[in-house]
Amino acid sequence: MATKPHAIAMAVLALAALSVTDAAAAISDGPCPGGPFGNPLPSQNLAATKIADGFNFLEGPTWDAATQTLLLSNMYDGTGPQNVQPADILRYTPATGAFTTFVRNAGSNGLAISRDDTSVVAATHDQRSMSSYDLATGRRTTIAASYQGRAFNSPNDVTVAANGTVYFTDPNFQRGNRPDQMSGRTGVFRVTNGVVTLIDDTIRQPNGIELSPDGRTLYVGGNASGKIFQYPVNADGSTGRRSDFASLAGTDGGTVDCAGNVYQATFDDGKTHVFSPAGQPLGTITAGRNTTNAAFGGPDRTTLYITSGTPSGGGNTGNFGLYSVHLNVPGWPY
Repeated sequence: MATKPHAIAMAVLALAALSVTDAAAAISDGPCPGGPFGNPLPSQNLAATKIADGFNFLEGPTWDAATQTLLLSNMYDGTGPQNVQPADILRYTPATGAFTTFVRNAGSNGLAISRDDTSVVAATHDQRSMSSYDLATGRRTTIAASYQGRAFNSPNDVTVAANGTVYFTDPNFQRGNRPDQMSGRTGVFRVTNGVVTLIDDTIRQPNGIELSPDGRTLYVGGNASGKIFQYPVNADGSTGRRSDFASLAGTDGGTVDCAGNVYQATFDDGKTHVFSPAGQPLGTITAGRNTTNAAFGGPDRTTLYITSGTPSGGGNTGNFGLYSVHLNVPGWPY
C-alpha cells in the first residue's frame, strides 16, 4: 500500500521532534545511527579538557545512557599480605559535575554497560573474576570465576557483544602476591552463557579490548608487544586467526566510534591514538599523563571521556583526572 505524502511529512516532523534523551536511547538500544560519517577529529592533534582530578588511579569509563552518567573505576594502592588493590566504582553526573560512589569495594578495573542496559560488566581483580553489578541495586553476580579450574591472573578490560558474549583480557598487573595459576601466561578470553573459552594466551600482557560496531572484529592491545591485534569474529562469537592491526607501544584501554575507527590509549605518552578501520593513523588526543582508557558518552555520544594522570608513589598519592573532548562522530559507551 502506498504511503500518503502527509504521512511521510508527519513522520519526518516526529523524528525531528525527538528529544535529546530519546536520541541517546536510540543510540544505546541498538546499532549506531546510519552514516555516512566524516573525519572523527576536528583537528589532527587535539587536547582534551580536564573535568576533575585528585583520584588515585582511574580506569574503565563507561556511559550509562539511562541516567546520562559515566561510571568509572577508582583503584587504590595494594593492601594486605597479598597486595591486592581495592577499587570503587564511581558515578560522574555531567549535568551537576558531581562524583559519587556507586559501588564501594567493587574490586574493578575495566567496565562495560551490558547490552540490555541493566548492569555494568566489570573486570574484577579483587576476586580474579568477571562480574556484573546490577545498575538498580548494585548487587554483584559472578560471570566467570576460572578457566579449566584455574584462577585468572587479574582480569583487566572488557567488551560485550550484541548477543551478550563477554570478551576480556587477563594480564597479571593486579595479581599482587597471589599465586600464578596460568603457568606464566597472560590471555584473552570469552564467556558465552557461562562457558569460558580461551582465545589467545600468546600475547604478553594483553590490555585494552574492543569490538567493532558490527561485532565482526575484535581488537586487543598487546601492552608488552608494541602491537594492536585484530581477530575476525564468527557468527557464534568464536574468533579466527590473529593479525596485526597497528604498532603502538604501551597500549592500555580503548574504544571505537560508529564509523569503526579505533581509539587506543597509551599509558606512557598520555595520548589516545585514533586509527581508521584499515589501521591508518588519523591523529591523537592528548589528556594529561599516563592515559588509561576512553569511552564515548553524552546525550548524542559524541563526547569522548578519557582517564589519565600520575600513578601513586605510595600511600594513595596518585593524581588521576577525568578529561573530555567533543568529536565529530558518535561512539561506543565503553
